[in-house]
Amino acid sequence: MKFKILFTILSCLFIGEVKAQDPIFTQYFLIPETLNPGFSGFLETTYAGIINRSQWPDLDLKIDTDYAFFNTWNEKMNSGIGFSVLNHRENNTKYSFTQFNVNYAYKVALNDEWYFRPAIEIGYGTKSFGFDNLLLADQINIGSGAINPVSGDPLILNDRFKFFDFTAGMVINNENSWFGLSLRHINKPNISLVADKNLPLNMFFSANTGYEFLVADYLDVVLFPYETKFLVTANYMNQGEYNRLDFGTSIMFKTVFFGVSAATNPWSKTDNSRLVNSMNIYAGLQYEHLRFGISHDFSTSKIGKTGGIYELSLTYQFDLDIKCFGCPNYTTKY
Repeated sequence: MKFKILFTILSCLFIGEVKAQDPIFTQYFLIPETLNPGFSGFLETTYAGIINRSQWPDLDLKIDTDYAFFNTWNEKMNSGIGFSVLNHRENNTKYSFTQFNVNYAYKVALNDEWYFRPAIEIGYGTKSFGFDNLLLADQINIGSGAINPVSGDPLILNDRFKFFDFTAGMVINNENSWFGLSLRHINKPNISLVADKNLPLNMFFSANTGYEFLVADYLDVVLFPYETKFLVTANYMNQGEYNRLDFGTSIMFKTVFFGVSAATNPWSKTDNSRLVNSMNIYAGLQYEHLRFGISHDFSTSKIGKTGGIYELSLTYQFDLDIKCFGCPNYTTKY
């Protein structure tokens, strides 16, 4: 209990200096809309999904993140349109963040094989903090032991604040590969919990790429189905002083897939930083229009028994005749 009170007080005292970080999903390659609005309508059909991330369930400091999206394609406009909502919450301090986004991506044919998809995203976010349980010094009467419900502390904290957020992105792709760039929080919205203060949210830069191919094109596969594919992905991210590089690979059979990835910190700034922050395994199953994914991150840090990080994803694709990166089963032929 003392730890919880101390953590809450310290969080509020240093809130003017803390730089918030965006949540990152291990299964980003299955739902790339979480990183880049250029993937809005990328499958050129209607599809929707949700992903849940549960971080450190064995600690008091448990963090849960949900992301839900709906994307569709307009052939006449040659454009993809998407809607999404992100909810991020921490169970100890009752911190909660919710953002609603509208995405638009336009498809430009560079030649017969390559396409360019510039995109924008407009978001409306709200953040709140559990100040109801915060006890300040001037509320405590040491002599009588009474607690005054009202504080005269000049540090006025907002229970909830709202802001607009802008993102730009682009994707270049062909039938088997893609490369994307995105820059979030271009307007650097003010996220300060202190009234009349300005704490700009750091811009979030991401560069991601992926390549998939039929295993039969390179190896004489006998035991595996002909549709067996191999997927290689990488994702570099930077926000403020934080850098991260994820890379992974997976093998996809007709209806199931298995893979492994690593979250690394190749540009560490301290002696205590680790090159590899976590090793992640994931698997999934596709049944007709539904695709289910599960992943678990094994931390390499010495935080203690955290329980790791779990993710569950579920997506629905209306038209299976459209190619789907990372999907074990589709009817488009090579």
